Amino acid sequence: MNPLRLALGVALVVSAGLSFADPPKTELLSDKSRIGFVTKQMGVPVEGRFGRFSAQVAFDPRRPEGGSISLSIDTGSAALGIPQSDAELPRPAWLDTAKHPSANFRSTAIKGLGNGQFEVVGRLTIKGATQDVVVPVAITQAHGESVASGSFTLQRLGFKVGEGEWTDTSMIANDVEVRFKFTLTGLGPL
Repeated sequence: MNPLRLALGVALVVSAGLSFADPPKTELLSDKSRIGFVTKQMGVPVEGRFGRFSAQVAFDPRRPEGGSISLSIDTGSAALGIPQSDAELPRPAWLDTAKHPSANFRSTAIKGLGNGQFEVVGRLTIKGATQDVVVPVAITQAHGESVASGSFTLQRLGFKVGEGEWTDTSMIANDVEVRFKFTLTGLGPL
């Protein structure tokens, strides 16, 4: 056999194998990630967080339109760091964790805005209520990791969070700012 043909054949087989290889899997590094929330109680900012959550990310930053992001948040992991308030959060008037153990987000569209900025549109479900939300996301990359961060505001009463006597927004504001920072591995380059 001609050595040139053999070399070309080997090169084709190797390049075909490389082009069909699965892309690296994107994984959330939970210990380096955070979901927090800020509301106002009698005009004073109060900050809380969710301690447990998971994400499934299938997203190429260079072709964001074909991507998808889904997030599941353990509502029982919500904490304000105030024992009395933390005891209230799982109850039916607030997050009702017995009936609704998770809050979920699923993207419906992702748009690249340039310079590592993206707009993620999706459906957010909390306590059985679902609403469309638009989430601005900034991605930075260093040392093999990507950090996706951003914030958006939602109205807690639209999700039935703080029912009954807690619907009085002079006590606890309706607006809740959600802040997040997700550290990921395996995300393609910007």
